[in-house]
Amino acid sequence: MRTTRTVGLAAALALVLGGTLAACGDDNAQNPTTSQASSTQHNDADITFATEMIPHHAQALTMVEMMGGRPVDPAVEKLAGDIRDAQTPEIETMTQWLTQWGEKVPQTGQDHGHNDMGGMGGMGDDQAAPGMMSDADMKELQQAPDAQFQDMWLEMMIKHHQGAIAMAKAEIENGQYQPAVDLAKQIVASQSEEISTMQDMLSN
Repeated sequence: MRTTRTVGLAAALALVLGGTLAACGDDNAQNPTTSQASSTQHNDADITFATEMIPHHAQALTMVEMMGGRPVDPAVEKLAGDIRDAQTPEIETMTQWLTQWGEKVPQTGQDHGHNDMGGMGGMGDDQAAPGMMSDADMKELQQAPDAQFQDMWLEMMIKHHQGAIAMAKAEIENGQYQPAVDLAKQIVASQSEEISTMQDMLSN
């Protein structure tokens, strides 16, 4: 069955990032007590987690956007939608953290539009976060024939998820900011399940 999905990722991410930055205003008015220090204090591991996971998630959303107009199985299309729905608000959350901490929010490249998908290779092939696709990988996926696209997409997304899990486990081990550690645990659980689902899809 042929299905089509039009995913307005560029607009969605623009709203997410813009809305978050506007909403971060007065955080000092709600400082918890010292007994809740784990919910307010952060360390370098927390900054690294958010700074690297934002473009990592954004690349996954670009891969979801590439599915628009492709003949994919309904189950694969649904999985892509689930990834979009989970990772878009996670980008919002991590953007808010970095803003509150006075840290730079990384550029995601989502404002480049459909014709610059390859730019989502991210931090450069030598410094990319685990599981990030290179510019060449993204171009190959974008240009893949319909007959090859679905399996290539699943294989790349499995690798991408495996990288996110590695990053999340590092945050669980080394992070101090409890909300970030909690998000990392959620990423490990949800993306491990999605990897299993995608592996089943490839074997069927």
